[in-house]
Amino acid sequence: MRSDNIKKGLARTPHRSLLMATGVSKKNINVPFIGIASSFSDLVPGHIGMRDLERQIEKGIHTGGGQAFIFGVPAVCDGIAMGHEGMRYSLPSRDLIADCIETVANAHQLDGLVLLSNCDKITPAMLIAATRLNIPSIIVTAGPMLDGESKCEKLTMIRGSFEAVGRYRDGKIDEQRLLELEEASCPSAGSCQGLYTANTMACLTEVMGMSLPFCATASAVSSHKRRIAFESGVQIVELVRKDKKPLDIITRDNLRNAIIADLAMGGSTNSFLHILAIANAAGVNVTLDDFEELSHKIHQILKLEPSSDYTMKDFYQAGGVNGLLKILLRDIKEFKDIKGVTLQKISEFTKNSYIDNKIIHNYSEPFTTKPGLGILRGNIAPEGSVIKISAVDESCYEFKGRAKCFDSEESAMEALENNKIKEGDVIVIRYEGPKGGPGMREMLAPTSLLVGKGLGTKAALITDGRFSGGTRGICVGHICPEAADGGVIALIQDGDIIEIDINKRSLELKVDEKTLKERRKKWQKKEVSAKGYLAKYARTVQDASHGAIV
Repeated sequence: MRSDNIKKGLARTPHRSLLMATGVSKKNINVPFIGIASSFSDLVPGHIGMRDLERQIEKGIHTGGGQAFIFGVPAVCDGIAMGHEGMRYSLPSRDLIADCIETVANAHQLDGLVLLSNCDKITPAMLIAATRLNIPSIIVTAGPMLDGESKCEKLTMIRGSFEAVGRYRDGKIDEQRLLELEEASCPSAGSCQGLYTANTMACLTEVMGMSLPFCATASAVSSHKRRIAFESGVQIVELVRKDKKPLDIITRDNLRNAIIADLAMGGSTNSFLHILAIANAAGVNVTLDDFEELSHKIHQILKLEPSSDYTMKDFYQAGGVNGLLKILLRDIKEFKDIKGVTLQKISEFTKNSYIDNKIIHNYSEPFTTKPGLGILRGNIAPEGSVIKISAVDESCYEFKGRAKCFDSEESAMEALENNKIKEGDVIVIRYEGPKGGPGMREMLAPTSLLVGKGLGTKAALITDGRFSGGTRGICVGHICPEAADGGVIALIQDGDIIEIDINKRSLELKVDEKTLKERRKKWQKKEVSAKGYLAKYARTVQDASHGAIV
C-alpha cells in the first residue's frame, strides 16, 4: 500500500506515534488509509448537509475494512458570489481546490480518496485532483435541493429569484410577491434544482463512472443519498484492493462519452471548460474539436430547467443518469461501454433501468435534432465560443443586431436596469475572460434580467466571460481570443452589426477587415488590476478554448 511509506518499518516509529495521536488503533494501522476530502461549508447551500454524508462515508470505509481520515477543502457558492467581485474567485477556486487535495493526499501518502462535492467548481476540481494523483478515488456529489413552491407555483433558484428581479423591475410582479418568491425558491440543502453547472457536472461524473449510480440525481436530503454515501465508502476500499485508478477509467473514449451525454442533456456551457481541464490533467487528447465534431451528430433527448419546467427531481423519478446511459449506449455508436468505480460495464448496471420517455426521450424521438450545446466560430471567435442551444428559442437561431459595448458586467447591468437595452440589441460584455477579469465571471445577473424584462428572444448577449448553467436566451460566451489578449471582441464598437447563426455555428462581426486593422492600431492593452491569488491566476491561466487551465 502507498500508506506503507508512512507506517511500515522501524524508521516510521515517529509517524505511527503521530497517527495514533489521531486515534488510529494498532489494528487499523495496517489497513488502507482513505481520505475523505470534504467541501462542507456553512456558506454554501449545496454543502450544508455534508456533515451527515461525511459520517455515512466514514461508516462505509470502516465497514469495508479501511481507516477514514476527513480533511477539508474550500467551496464557493456561485449564486452568492454572483454579480460582484466575489465571482472572480469562482473559476480560480477550481485549481486551488485541486492543489489542496493533491497536497494533502501526497503529503500523507493516502491509499485512496472519497471526494465529497456538489457545487459548480468543486466537482471538476476533485476530478482534476483524482486524475493528477491517480490513486483509487470515488466522487460523492451531495445532490440537488428540493423544488421550491409558492401558491402552487413550482420554483427554482433561477426563476424564483434571479429572473424574478427582472419581472419586478418590469412591473410584472409587486414587491410582496418578490419577497414570497425569495423566501420559497431554495427550500432545502442541495445544489440548485435545474441542469445548471453543479448538476451538469454531477451527471457527467456519473456518466464517466467516477460516482455510483443515482448519485447525481438523488436528493441531498434523501435517505437514498445517505445510502449512496455509505456504499461509496465501502466501494473505495474495494477499489484500493483491486488497484482500480482514475486513469484506468478516464480515457479518451470515456471523456467523449461525457461530451455526448452533455450534448444530449443540454447541460451547462461551463462543462466545456471542465472537461478540457480534466482531459489536460489526465493527459488525454480531447480538445474543442471533439465538442464541435460531436455537436453535429448528437440529438437532444433531455430538457430540464432552465430549458423546461422539469427539474432534477423529475429526472431522478424518470430514471436518472442510468436511464440516459441506457439510451445512449443502445442508439449512439460513438458511445462506449466502459467500466467505472462500480467495476461493472454500463450495459450491466443499466440493463433493467426504468425510463420515463416523457422526460428522457428515445433517441429516435428527440426534443430536437440539434444538440443541447454548440461551438460557434467566426471573426469574433476564431478560436471558438459556446452557446447553450437548448436554452434558445428556435425562432432565434438566426439573430442579427446592433452592438452595445460594455467593458464590465457592472456597466452592462446599469444599462439594463435603466432600460437602455432595446429589442434588436446585442450586448457585448468584454474584459471578463480568464485573464481580463481576471477569473472569467459568470453573467447570470444580466442574462436573467434580460429574460425577466421580456427581452430573452428579442436581444442577445455575447461575452468573453462565462454563463451559469441557469442562463437562457441568445447568449454566447467563452469568446476566444478574449479582449485582454486583443481579440476582435475588444474592437467592436457601438452600432456595429453582429450576426449569430446557430444553424451555421457562426458568430460574425459585419465590419470589413480594413476597418478592423485601423481599430487594432488604436487599441491599447488594459492592465489587469488584481492582487494576491487573482494576480497569480491572471499570469498563469490559459484561454477558455484550453479549459482555462493554469
